[in-house]
Amino acid sequence: MSTFQVYTIDSAPEQSKPVLRQLRQTFGFIPNIAGTMAESPVLISAFIQLFQKVHSGTFTEAQIQTLLLTNAVTNACTWAVAFHTALALNEGLTPADVDAIRAGRTPADRKHAALSTLTKTAIQKRGHLDEREVGAFLEAGFRRDQVLEVLAVAAASTITNYVGSITQPPLEEQFQVHAWTA
Repeated sequence: MSTFQVYTIDSAPEQSKPVLRQLRQTFGFIPNIAGTMAESPVLISAFIQLFQKVHSGTFTEAQIQTLLLTNAVTNACTWAVAFHTALALNEGLTPADVDAIRAGRTPADRKHAALSTLTKTAIQKRGHLDEREVGAFLEAGFRRDQVLEVLAVAAASTITNYVGSITQPPLEEQFQVHAWTA
């Protein structure tokens, strides 16, 4: 059990409140992981800025969820896997592709497979991708700039995944159906 508090808008440090309000507007609720991030106004402010940039980039929301779910599995963050499972399914990823990612396998969809493989490899190899790995991503129809954009998504999810592992926020009831263990 975590000793970190899950803050609400009322209980959060003053500088964290605007971000919590923004997340509530985006999701209709404040994810528990954001409630724990609110402990640090510096962290939650940096996270929201990166989160906004990632979601306004060149990838579709389904592609972003492929990346975020793969990152959560690769980093073994149980909260984030459940959360991004729900979002991936809502964005139209097939249940079979979601199940594959959750099991550490490659999704069947060619583009989602390329995204999942590149981000997983980048995390596992700490960014030391070789020409073959980058080339496989490009051959799937992506551009060179998107190789680097994958890293921005990985940075955002690293924040979430590490916070989840450290603070162990409770999983919201609506995500219980997607609970996952490493």
